[in-house]
Amino acid sequence: MSDLLSATTDLQSRRSFLLNSGMGLGTTALASLLPQIGGAAPRGLHHTARAKRIIFLFMAGAPSQVDLFDHKPDLHKLFRTELPMSVTKGQRVTTMTRGRQQLVAPTMFKFAQQGKSGVWMSELLPHLSKAADDLCFIHSFNTNAINHDPGKTSFCTGSEIPGKPSMGAWLSYGLGSLNKDLPDFVVVPSAFWSGRVNVQALYSRLWGSAFLPSKHQGTSLQTAGDPVLFLSNPRGIDTEVRRRMLDTLGKINGKHHEEIGDPEIQTTIAQQEMAFRMQKSVPELADISGEPKDVLEKYGPEVSKPGSYARNCLLARRMAERNVRFVQLFHRGWDHHSSLPANMRGQCQDVDQPTAALLSDLKTRGLLDDTLVVFAGEFGRTVYGQGNITRDNYGRDHHPRCFSGWIAGGGIKGGMHYGRTDDFSYNVVEDPVNVRDLHATMLHLLGVDHRRLNFSFQGLDQRLTGVLESRVIKEIIT
Repeated sequence: MSDLLSATTDLQSRRSFLLNSGMGLGTTALASLLPQIGGAAPRGLHHTARAKRIIFLFMAGAPSQVDLFDHKPDLHKLFRTELPMSVTKGQRVTTMTRGRQQLVAPTMFKFAQQGKSGVWMSELLPHLSKAADDLCFIHSFNTNAINHDPGKTSFCTGSEIPGKPSMGAWLSYGLGSLNKDLPDFVVVPSAFWSGRVNVQALYSRLWGSAFLPSKHQGTSLQTAGDPVLFLSNPRGIDTEVRRRMLDTLGKINGKHHEEIGDPEIQTTIAQQEMAFRMQKSVPELADISGEPKDVLEKYGPEVSKPGSYARNCLLARRMAERNVRFVQLFHRGWDHHSSLPANMRGQCQDVDQPTAALLSDLKTRGLLDDTLVVFAGEFGRTVYGQGNITRDNYGRDHHPRCFSGWIAGGGIKGGMHYGRTDDFSYNVVEDPVNVRDLHATMLHLLGVDHRRLNFSFQGLDQRLTGVLESRVIKEIIT
């Protein structure tokens, strides 16, 4: 009996220690880690912000920089010649082209200088070309990932290895909310696209919160039914009943938090309250019936189709008006290993007019000055072709060593090219920009020092830019 009593006392002591430690540490963590709820001021600007919010236009599958942005006028002279070893230097390629001849496939599309700045753009983007003077083209993007899954994961979370928080989750954690009735971070995937080949899946970890409190994960908008899953009340439950249920549940959860101090309980309470407010705010956000006819026409004919990229661009503008901190659009269909010209035409028709309309709409409403718009895929495409290469039909393999994207608004210089690749759009030869550098620059423009936005996990001060050296691209900032 004495042994049993001693064991029980010892167990109770351990339980008390864990309980008390949990309450003490949990309460401290809650005070320091959870952002303000309900549209309060940001927790920690490190310097003056140039932007309030980000709209990230993610072209999943990787658009070809050689056919869109990286003008190489002399490549047509080298059609079907082998890429010199002095250029490739034995660098790693995918299994799809390993051991095969690397024959140059120049773009079949024409380039022209656009805007007062004279930046070079492909004929595939006639609408976006009108916004040329607002765009900063970065030609020297590079990454380590050579396949789509690690490439997308790296771009969206800062790490090729799954398990890290996404860009939007870091911003939600670091800066808090600007709108108490909508999530800080909203994800809007296109439901359809024109390039029907080699389409990879999207997965929620690309907008997840990982080890950050789960309230910071992205909310994905749906194209059918409720804009957000389970937004509507169940049959027989009205708003008043739902309010009473949440009040009671909140008291129970609050009591539970007092007992064990787990910050995730506070996250649950906050998310339940947010969901209640979203039952009104999200349907209003998704309802575009009040938009003027001329605005709808600006985004193109597909704006009337739920789930289209055009509709999603309009929703992105509406979210910017409502101060959603981070909006990420995903448009798939850019993985053109074959029949690139035909597929590229379709993809550009999907995105050209709506993207130009989004920039114009933001600018007209005075929102582009404090909204950072980013357009990029997970990597680029090779200058050498795949398949039966002809002048007007070819494919391209993955290419992480250099690729192009653009940034606009939010403190960015417009009408400029930054970074340079060699004559084959194969190696960066001037001003390299790793994906980490883009992340550091995005954070900087929102007033955050990427080295100081940390979260302790598994014995390491984790951050979006990781432990490797990253830099803010100050040359492109006004």
